[in-house]
Amino acid sequence: MANFPYLNRDISWLSFNYRVLQEAKDPRVPLLERLKFLAIYSNNLGEFFRVRVASNRNLIRIGKKTKKELGFEPKEIVRQAIGIVKEHMIEFTKIFDQQIIPELKQHGIHLLRRLELSEDQAKFIEEYFKDHLLPYVQPVLLLSGKVNPFLANATIYLALDMRDKSNPNRTQYALMQVPSQFVDRFVQLPSPKGEHHVIMLDDIVRHNVSMLFPGFEIRDAYSIKLTRDAELYIDDEYSGNLMEKIKKSLQKRNIGPASRMVHDRDMPGRMLNYLMGMFELSDIDLIPESRYHNNFDFFKFPDFGKDELKLTPLKPLPYAPLKSKKKIFSAIAERDHLVMFPFHDYCPVVDLFEQAAIDPLVTHIKVVQYRVSSDSRIMDALRLAVKNGKVVFVFIEIKARFDEEANLRWGATLEKAGIRVRYSFPGLKVHAKVAMFRRYEDESFKDYCYLSTGNFHEGTAKIYSDFGFFTADKRITGDVKRLFKFLEKLELPTKPFDHLLIGQFNLFDELNHLIDWEIKQAQKGKKALIILKLNSIQDPKMVEKLYEASEEGVEVRMIVRGICSVVPGIFGFSENIRAISIVDRYLEHARVFYFYAGGEEKIYLSSADWMERNLHRRIETAFPVYDKNLKKQIMDVVDLQWRDNVKARIIDGDSSNKYQKVKGQNKPLQSQIETYKYFQRIGEEGQN
Repeated sequence: MANFPYLNRDISWLSFNYRVLQEAKDPRVPLLERLKFLAIYSNNLGEFFRVRVASNRNLIRIGKKTKKELGFEPKEIVRQAIGIVKEHMIEFTKIFDQQIIPELKQHGIHLLRRLELSEDQAKFIEEYFKDHLLPYVQPVLLLSGKVNPFLANATIYLALDMRDKSNPNRTQYALMQVPSQFVDRFVQLPSPKGEHHVIMLDDIVRHNVSMLFPGFEIRDAYSIKLTRDAELYIDDEYSGNLMEKIKKSLQKRNIGPASRMVHDRDMPGRMLNYLMGMFELSDIDLIPESRYHNNFDFFKFPDFGKDELKLTPLKPLPYAPLKSKKKIFSAIAERDHLVMFPFHDYCPVVDLFEQAAIDPLVTHIKVVQYRVSSDSRIMDALRLAVKNGKVVFVFIEIKARFDEEANLRWGATLEKAGIRVRYSFPGLKVHAKVAMFRRYEDESFKDYCYLSTGNFHEGTAKIYSDFGFFTADKRITGDVKRLFKFLEKLELPTKPFDHLLIGQFNLFDELNHLIDWEIKQAQKGKKALIILKLNSIQDPKMVEKLYEASEEGVEVRMIVRGICSVVPGIFGFSENIRAISIVDRYLEHARVFYFYAGGEEKIYLSSADWMERNLHRRIETAFPVYDKNLKKQIMDVVDLQWRDNVKARIIDGDSSNKYQKVKGQNKPLQSQIETYKYFQRIGEEGQN
C-alpha cells in the first residue's frame, strides 16, 4: 500500500475537541457540567495552539523539510486548522449565548454585562475596581513605532478605541490588562433575594477604564489575548546537561513567539490592522471569538450550592481483596488483581507504597514517575521508606510537557531525602507506568509489581479512567526487573523481554507480529479479530498495517478517544474497520490491545498509544493479563464501551461525530455509568 487514506493528526485532534464541545451543548448533561466542558474545550484549544500550531509554524519558518519528508504540508495544515477553529468558535458562542446563559437565568443565576447593572451594582463594581484591581490593570498607550508592549501569554487585555478630547479628530489606542490571574474572574454582585447576580472581571474593567484615561473619550473596548509557543524543542538533544537546558527553556516558555491572537469578532478592521502591525501578526495568526476569552476560567464558575445542576457523584468503590494494608503483599502473592479508576478507589495503590515503606521485609522500592500530584502520599511514602533503611530508586521524566517544573522540584526533594534519582534520557521519553517492590521472604527475595495505564497521580485518578494491575507473577516481574536495570544502570537487557512489550526494544515488532498472526488466520478462513482501545493512533506504519489486516478479512474494532489517523470504511482499504470515540464525565485514558489469537485471546494493557512518538521515541510498557477472570473483566468493560449509544460517536472520514446507534439495542447504554454498576455488582458478588 504505497498510498493510503490518512487523516492528519492535528485535523483529527480538532475533531476530538469538537466532541468535547458537543458535551457542552448536550441537554442531557447537567447545566454546570456543560459550562465545565466549555472550559475543557478552551483549555484543550489553548494547548493545541501553544504546542501543535506553534510547531507547524516553526516548520514553515525553517522551510527545510519537504512534504515528502513530513507527509504533510505545514502551511496547509495550519490553514485548515484555523478554518476549523473559526467554525467551532462560532458554535461555541451560540452555545454560550443561546443555551447556557438563558438556562442559567431559569435557575436564578444571572451573568450580567455592565449596562445591565442596577445603580447599587454599578457603585459596587466601581469600589471593587479601586480596592482590588487598580494595582494590576497596567494601562498603556499604544504609539506605533515607539511603544511596543509585551503581551503576556494567555492574559486578557482590553484594547481601547479612544478619541483625544483636545484633538477630536485624533484616534488613540490603548491596552489594559484584565488581571484574572490575580483576582477571581467571576465576581458576585449584590443580588435580589433568591437570585444570584454575577459579573465577569472583564466588564468591571470595561466599566472603569475612563477613570484611567481622563483626557480621552472611550469609544469602545475589545478583548484580545495572545497564545505563545510553549514547546521546549529539546526532545532530540543528545549533548550537554539536559536538566539545565530544560530549566533555561522553562524560563523562556511564556515569552515564545505568538501562535495566535484571539480577538473580539466585533473589533473594527482599522483597529485590528493596527494591532496586527503593532505585534507583527498576519491574517493566519488571528482567531475571532466572542466578547470573552480564556473560557477555561469556567472551571471556577460559582455553583451557588446548586448540586442539582451538577452530575451525581459516583463514589469510588472499595476493592475488598486489597483492603487490608498489612495483608496487601500476601494478597498479591496469592493471585493477580485488577482495579479500574476512578470506578475503584485509588487506595490500594497508595496503600501499597505506604505499607512497603514500613514493612520490615521490604528492602527495595523502584518506580517510574511521569506526572505526580503536588500533594502526593506516594512521594511521602518513598521518603519514609528511605528513613526506614530501604533502597529507593525513582526515575523522573522531566520532559513531561507542562509538568517539567513540578517534576524538577520533586526530584530535588527526593534527592534531598536520600533517594537515588535518575532523570530523563536525551532524545527519549520514559512513559512507562511501573513500580517494583522487593521483599525478603523465606530466605529469598520475591518481587511484587504494580503496572498501570495511567500515572502515579492521586488527583488524576479521580477523573482519568485507567486500569491498575498488581502482580507477583515471575513472568512479569522478571521483565520489570530487567527494565529497571536498564533505567537505573543503563545496562541493556542480556536476554529479551519475554512477556512485556517494551518501547525501544520489542513493542513495535511484537505488535506487528500479533497483527500478522491475525492476518494469517483470516487468510485461512478462520476467525480473526483485533480490538484496540487507545487515546490516539497516528503512526503511519501501524495505520497501513491495520489497512492490510482489514483487506485480508480481519475484523478491526477501535475505541479511540482522541487522534485517529485511520479512516474507517474506505473501499479497498478499511472496509472491515469500525471506530468510535467516547467523551463523558471521565477522561478515557486506558489502553487495551486485544487479539483473538485463535481463541487464546491475548490481551495487553499499556501506557502506549499508537503514535510515532510512543512506538519509536519512548520507553513504554504493554503488559499481558493471563488470569482468565481478569481478562473477562477487561473485555466486559470494552464491550460496554463498544455498545455505548449515549456517549459514543462514530469516527469516519467526514469527521461528522454522529452519535452511535447500536442495531437491536433500544435502551440507552452509557458505558461509564454501566462500568461503575458492573464493578459494583461483581464486588457485591465477591468475584473480585
